[in-house]
Amino acid sequence: MKNLIKKEFLLALHPTIFIFLFFAVLIFVPNYPYEVIFFFSGLSTFFYFLQIRENKDIAFSLELPIKKKHLPIAKIITVCIFQSILLIYTFILSIIKQSIIASNMLINFAGISANVALVANGAIILGVFNLIFFPLVFKNPNKVGLPFVISAIIVFLIIGIFIVLRFTTSLYGEILNGVNNINFTEKIIYLLISLLIYILFSIMSAIISSKQFSKIDL
Repeated sequence: MKNLIKKEFLLALHPTIFIFLFFAVLIFVPNYPYEVIFFFSGLSTFFYFLQIRENKDIAFSLELPIKKKHLPIAKIITVCIFQSILLIYTFILSIIKQSIIASNMLINFAGISANVALVANGAIILGVFNLIFFPLVFKNPNKVGLPFVISAIIVFLIIGIFIVLRFTTSLYGEILNGVNNINFTEKIIYLLISLLIYILFSIMSAIISSKQFSKIDL
């Protein structure tokens, strides 16, 4: 598995995997739906798998002395590594923003503030994306577009739900919104629950994808 992941980093990754990490700086844009940052992670994953298809990477990988069922898991772990980096990067930038910008300028009229709860929302979005996209792709690796379209639609629906919750519920509008040092315990609990959801969904995605991929005849 370690060598498979190393192969992904050295031979298979698409440049947008790295480039879109820097889209986390969008949290410095005033009045922006910051959850969109995590959609770009899904978009880079789509480009990654599009390149895998065009370069016939799966056929090449299966010529290596590996177990077929390990291939989807290695690719999913690779994506999860970059998703984790994005979550950490967003968390760090949110702390920096709150330390250098006046509190009255931190109010976001397009959604939740750039804080710990935003990272939690991002973890849920990425987890749902993984659970939908990867099993669909590894059911038929030659069809990448439709799995991404389905995943993107659901991701934007979730983003829309988060925005609605921000303006219609006290949980998202007051407790989880705003600066980190207010209701910090609640924000951390929400983050931990969201990270657990992300981990569970990603594991489920890897298990389902591995089973799907093992059944197809390439």
